[in-house]
Amino acid sequence: IITLVGGTVGGYITFSGGHRLLDAGISGVENLDKVNRSAVNGMVIAGIMRVLLFLAILGVVSTGAALDPANPPASAFQIGAGTLGYKFFGIVLWCAGITSVIGASYTSVSFLRTLFDVVGKNVSKWIIGFITASTLLFVTVQQPVTLLVLAGSFNGLILPLTLGTILVASKRKDIVGDYEHPSWLLIFGILVTVITLYMGIKSLSGIAALWS
Repeated sequence: IITLVGGTVGGYITFSGGHRLLDAGISGVENLDKVNRSAVNGMVIAGIMRVLLFLAILGVVSTGAALDPANPPASAFQIGAGTLGYKFFGIVLWCAGITSVIGASYTSVSFLRTLFDVVGKNVSKWIIGFITASTLLFVTVQQPVTLLVLAGSFNGLILPLTLGTILVASKRKDIVGDYEHPSWLLIFGILVTVITLYMGIKSLSGIAALWS
């Protein structure tokens, strides 16, 4: 569960969209509708894609086919559509991976450039460096399933930290000005923070088992 939550709305995803909006000059209460629409669209699209992927794999498993433990998603596509399905899954996974790497690299650098002038003066080079390091890590480790689960779990672990920080900031007038964060959103936000924090702590043993 924490992997699915983290992969959909967790970690860097919370900030990457916000940073892009700020870079585009979209900020302030007057642009709240655009911000909400962007956030909702992102979560809905990500949620739909995960449901469709789940249903596709469920359809294969329901026929009695056994998935390859080394790469369950790829084997599901291969069983369902042969070599073409296997290749198609590779393309889909590559697209998902490259967009995640670019997004995470951009977000990392957008944080660092506010702290270090050398990063702010060489943003493009630092982003390229992050992308290169991520690629080398993937090629070196060569455990796509483990890395995929680990990435989702890690995002799920930092979700309560990022969400908690945002909730605190939403009540600070020196940050949000005259904006009034709805009380019901604050309550649900606190509830989600507590639940994901608990699930994140419980998942630590499972994450450690991935490398055992």
